[in-house]
Amino acid sequence: MADRPRYDGSGDGSPEYGWLYGANGEGDPDATRAIPRQPRPDETRVLPVQPRPEAGGSRTRAAERPAPAPAPAPAPAPPSRSGSRGRRLRFRPRYLLVLILAWVVYLVAVPIYAWTEVESVPWEPDGERPPQQPGTTYLMVGSDSRDDLSEEERRRLGTGGAVGQRTDTIMLLHTGDGPNVMMSIPRDSIVEVPGHGTTKINAAYAYDGAPGLVRTIENATGIRIDEYVEIGMGGLAGVVDAVGGIEICPEVAMKDPEAKLDIDKGCQQADGQTALGFARSRKTDPQYGDITRVRHQREVVAAVGDKVLSPWTFLNPVRYWRLANSVPGFFVFGDGTGPIDAARWALAMTRVEGSGGMTCTVPIRDLAVNWDEERSQRMFEAIIEDRTDDIGKDLCTPTGLPQQVTG
Repeated sequence: MADRPRYDGSGDGSPEYGWLYGANGEGDPDATRAIPRQPRPDETRVLPVQPRPEAGGSRTRAAERPAPAPAPAPAPAPPSRSGSRGRRLRFRPRYLLVLILAWVVYLVAVPIYAWTEVESVPWEPDGERPPQQPGTTYLMVGSDSRDDLSEEERRRLGTGGAVGQRTDTIMLLHTGDGPNVMMSIPRDSIVEVPGHGTTKINAAYAYDGAPGLVRTIENATGIRIDEYVEIGMGGLAGVVDAVGGIEICPEVAMKDPEAKLDIDKGCQQADGQTALGFARSRKTDPQYGDITRVRHQREVVAAVGDKVLSPWTFLNPVRYWRLANSVPGFFVFGDGTGPIDAARWALAMTRVEGSGGMTCTVPIRDLAVNWDEERSQRMFEAIIEDRTDDIGKDLCTPTGLPQQVTG
């Protein structure tokens, strides 16, 4: 095939393309006309080529170029307030469980620790004793021994010197199937003290200590003592202060400089020093003397018991700690008494007023504190047989005197 003329790019119908456009390209009506080329506005343009540096120069410049500074770490995004608050307030049962368990451990550990410091004394007498009886009977003794008090404390509490060891307070607390009974025994009660004849009952403690007092009471009443608790002179004041004070309700204004006591008539809040003076003083009632004092002692003991086992004691860690740690310095328990026995005694003390129990003085026939043989024997038998429901108002009176005498 013969070579055809090439298109020279002019697009103007040059003679080389006469075979396509006709012999002349002009004037020939049948000749194909060439369409002039139009420039394209979006035609891609070729960028000029930049000269490339030599390889060696490129390395040199790269080495000389300082390293770029590290980009700063992005600041943490501020937490969403709504999300943070939501996480803080979210209730998680396991946190509450841990808190409860920690509190229970505290409630148990504190008295166990305090108990390791508690002193115990022998108290059970030798020889024949009454047989075992239903229920539990505690002998509570308020010793006026000043050995546990400093000189400053003796001055503040008005307890006198550090000589002598007698019992200002003697109480029997019986618990069983019936109501609890707290029976005061006036310290001036005239009884037979084994080995020492007929004399005041508190002399038994001075002669032979706790065993001598227990023997005297068991022989005189027939009631078997199961547990022994001794409260030192400062013990009452310490416990009252530990529970934040108690309420006392004197029937008359009381002023006794020796007992550091000066209070008005009527119910009022008392701190430890005032409560101790209220429980010790007998000079403010010349007629009844020791009989009035044992009434005040029962009132104070019952008030302390109510405060000891109030819910606030167990919810306030400071008060709970002070109360538990007041025990070793002021309380002495009989040999064989354990922490559970002591807890039962503390619980029993809270149930001696109102429907939960009764408070009395041992039945007496006169202000010389001679026991009423018939009435006192009925009272003792009700306790021995755990029939405290049978103890009526004719036996259980505040002073121990028959109801008609006390008014």
